[in-house]
Amino acid sequence: MRSIPVDLSALTFVCVSAPRPKLVSQETGEVKVDRDGKTVFTVGLSAADATGRVDLVNVSVPGDQEVSIGQIVTPVGLVAFPWEQVIGGQKRWGVAYRASRITLAAPVSAPDSSAASVAADVA
Repeated sequence: MRSIPVDLSALTFVCVSAPRPKLVSQETGEVKVDRDGKTVFTVGLSAADATGRVDLVNVSVPGDQEVSIGQIVTPVGLVAFPWEQVIGGQKRWGVAYRASRITLAAPVSAPDSSAASVAADVA
């Protein structure tokens, strides 16, 4: 399966769904584990670009993540990979996302209000 690295530089991610264990089967409730035996979790993120376009993506990560709904986050090592399968005679396909971990993004500093008022006085 081909993994495609995702360029994060133009995107802002917000956690919209708390981490939950990924299931192998809905019927049995079997939880997915990675090669190292760690439980795989799914975290729902919104990905927004500078134009205002927003996409919702579910990202699989090994181990529980310390993030909650509403936090601005960074999916570290984010890759996308296309998939397709036939279920009940119907072909399904999509793009899945995986990251090594999800961290809180560095805080964004607000503009200095005194600098803004000085700029307004100069104009």
